[in-house]
Amino acid sequence: MIKKPLLAGVCALFLVSVIQAQVAIIAHKDVPIDQLTKTQLMDYYTGDIRRWTDTKPIVVFNLKPRSAAKDSFYKLLGKTSSRMKSIWMKKMLSGEGDPPEALISEAAILQKVAATPGAIGFVSRDSLTHAVKALTITKDKDWLPF
Repeated sequence: MIKKPLLAGVCALFLVSVIQAQVAIIAHKDVPIDQLTKTQLMDYYTGDIRRWTDTKPIVVFNLKPRSAAKDSFYKLLGKTSSRMKSIWMKKMLSGEGDPPEALISEAAILQKVAATPGAIGFVSRDSLTHAVKALTITKDKDWLPF
């Protein structure tokens, strides 16, 4: 008999895999990483980490209209769109930073990320092009499925 915590861990892994299959995290080709954890991704999107390992600034792009890619991205982060807006508003009001620039379409995100050194964004997996680097999401080191 499978214990509930183990089953929950397996289900969580499956859900993350399905979400990752729907959304691609993209970056400018010169970004010094090829993979990141969900925690790092969240830190980039909240402005808690503002520089890449090579000290160049991180430029974050968001998708303005509601879409399957945007919904999948926020599910990957474990946050709702409204919760992220709240985090950005708090940062903005405290003078700690501005929210990511929100672009009108996935094509616009692809174009801006490809043209902006240090940029990161997201698109649906089927929108990927060779103009950007697709980043791999890895497990956080302290995460265990049981």
